[in-house]
Amino acid sequence: MLAELRARARDRLEPAHWDFFEGGAGDERTLRGNEAAFERIRLVPRVLRATGPRDLRTTLLGTGLAAPVLVAPTAFHRLAHPDGELATARGAAEAGTVLVVSMAATAPVEAIAAAGGPWWFQLYLQPDREFTAALVRRVEAADCRALVVSADSPVFGRRERDHRHGFHDLPPGLACENLRDATGAVRTIAMDATLGWDDIAWLRGITGLPIVLKGVLHPADAGLAVEHGVAGLVVSNHGGRQLDGAIASIEALPAVVQAVGGRLPVLVDGGVRRGADVVAALALGADAVLVGRPVLWGLAAGGAQGVQTLLSHLFEDVDRVLALVGARTPGELTPDLVAAR
Repeated sequence: MLAELRARARDRLEPAHWDFFEGGAGDERTLRGNEAAFERIRLVPRVLRATGPRDLRTTLLGTGLAAPVLVAPTAFHRLAHPDGELATARGAAEAGTVLVVSMAATAPVEAIAAAGGPWWFQLYLQPDREFTAALVRRVEAADCRALVVSADSPVFGRRERDHRHGFHDLPPGLACENLRDATGAVRTIAMDATLGWDDIAWLRGITGLPIVLKGVLHPADAGLAVEHGVAGLVVSNHGGRQLDGAIASIEALPAVVQAVGGRLPVLVDGGVRRGADVVAALALGADAVLVGRPVLWGLAAGGAQGVQTLLSHLFEDVDRVLALVGARTPGELTPDLVAAR
């Protein structure tokens, strides 16, 4: 099914838009490495565990989920489908999970909130603090549940596919709707190489929303994040779109989990395609995973129904793999169930 959705999505999208969604930085070593790392993992199942019916439900930062799988923040959904993030929100809500809305969404957060279920907002801290604070107030007013701060982007990664197509801006009629300032003008997302831990303290000072730090790969940074009071971490290499040659997210996960020591939830993204990938990540200590590109395939292939179908299929696959490795709930998964080839 996943291959069929991907093929249908590719057929429906403009080549430049397909490559925007699919591409990574540089020679795309990290992009390929995310999936390759999961391919090297093997599960070591237990037998005769009398699991009975499985229960995939979990709770993250106070929000109940049908399964420990969230929709990762990805930009420009209206390139994939006319309804854009509104369709993604409806599909995620039907599946019973959280949508993490990209700062570069092509629909306003107010409309996204009205269209679907619980959602978080991915934020690049902007050099203009007044604008950043206004945006935080806006997402708070729209009932956002958490802020996911991308920390891995002091500069833009060089994405060769976009340069080959000359794709550097949205087509006429589309805009990053949540970057409109008080005048109605749409700002450009600014990457800021001066960001430091003090900026996380500043953000904590202006909002009561939980702050999840995204883009952590080094265990020392995980320890610092705990010290600076964040509510959660996402182990991520930005889907291979920033530093080409970075470690695969799933390979970085165990050391980050060890550094955190259970003091806050740890999520992981990058290369998750099957139920076995989800189960492996959970067994290695993740509290949940985020899925990006496959959701876009579902969106392009079938709008909200395509997103819901993709997620439901993945949840069913997780349930099946749980039974086959001998676990009733995600919480019963342990590292001894995973071997690397």
